[in-house]
Amino acid sequence: MSPQDAQDQRAAILTSDGPSILDALPHPVLLVAPDGVIESANMAAEIFMRCSVSVMRRHPISAFIPFGSPLLTLIEQVRERGAAVNEYKVDIGSPKIGSPKVVDINAAPVAARPGAVVLMFQERTMAEKIDRQLTSRGAARTVTGLAAMLAHEIKNPLSGIRGAAQLLEQSVGEEDRPLTQLITDETDRIVKLVDRMEVFSDERPIERTPVNIHVVLDHVKRLAENGFARNQRIIEDYDPSLPDVFANKDQLTQVFLNLVKNASEAIGDAHDGEIRIRTAFRPGVRLSVPGTEHRVSLPLEFSVEDNGPGVPDDLMPHLFEPFITTKINGSGLGLALVAKIIGDHGGVIECDSHPRHTRFRILMPAFTDQTETETETLAMNLGGM
Repeated sequence: MSPQDAQDQRAAILTSDGPSILDALPHPVLLVAPDGVIESANMAAEIFMRCSVSVMRRHPISAFIPFGSPLLTLIEQVRERGAAVNEYKVDIGSPKIGSPKVVDINAAPVAARPGAVVLMFQERTMAEKIDRQLTSRGAARTVTGLAAMLAHEIKNPLSGIRGAAQLLEQSVGEEDRPLTQLITDETDRIVKLVDRMEVFSDERPIERTPVNIHVVLDHVKRLAENGFARNQRIIEDYDPSLPDVFANKDQLTQVFLNLVKNASEAIGDAHDGEIRIRTAFRPGVRLSVPGTEHRVSLPLEFSVEDNGPGVPDDLMPHLFEPFITTKINGSGLGLALVAKIIGDHGGVIECDSHPRHTRFRILMPAFTDQTETETETLAMNLGGM
């Protein structure tokens, strides 16, 4: 069978009433009719386009993508040439399907139907998300040096300033005491900020043991329900058969408490605010350890989701970098620290966000006899890049 015959066969499957074979594909596949209307789509395409096939059939492909998108030009090229065309790293994100949506596109003609084009989208790989995290870790290492300098050059003078302010408070009048208190409060605030930054410079080996992630998450949930998320609904969606994760229990608690608190603050006072915590076993994600022949499996998936307004598009590429925040009084160190902790454990964290649905997903190795050596090697190599 020639490549074109195979393409025609796939198109025939798409135009049938039940595209069950293509539904098994993890990549979105669309059939665009000669007039530009979406004629059919598989299940992955419905998820990707955020609407059903029946809705898509009523609209042209141009209704779902930005005006002047390269995708439209690509479709025209396929029709003119009568041959398949591939395009890489195309952002087809829009308010309808979410943004950003960076994909590789395979577009091919259907010989039996002149003008019809089959499209397949492949979202950018986990490798790119890891590369982005490595860049963030590079920025975190800059914070490491800055923290060490601040601890030495700033904390000692601040201690003197605070002491002087306390002495002044005893000799000034009532009308000036608010000023001395202001000096004291601000020096305390700066010291706390430096203390938080010093965490990045802690290079001591992590004390790790097999940890039941559900014990950690139950503790975090109790803290949230009795504190910052008392007026919000927290839903558990756990896989009870999940094996232990090889980790530091206190640091994992810090990670998930930070993520749940961020989700709660994103929801704010919305009456239908909802936080969902999921755990699942996802075999298939494997990372190569730089500098070795080892490949480490990351089958444990933990996620924190919320139905808040979503992360601003311009913030997404820099989300795990230090000093990046949308909070008025935020330091921008919370997610950077979360990324550092997960990276030190040999794991990966990523974020997918659009209005009414934001998900932070963590992938980590399960505990085995070889886990300690493999994850420490991976964390060391990733941290040194």
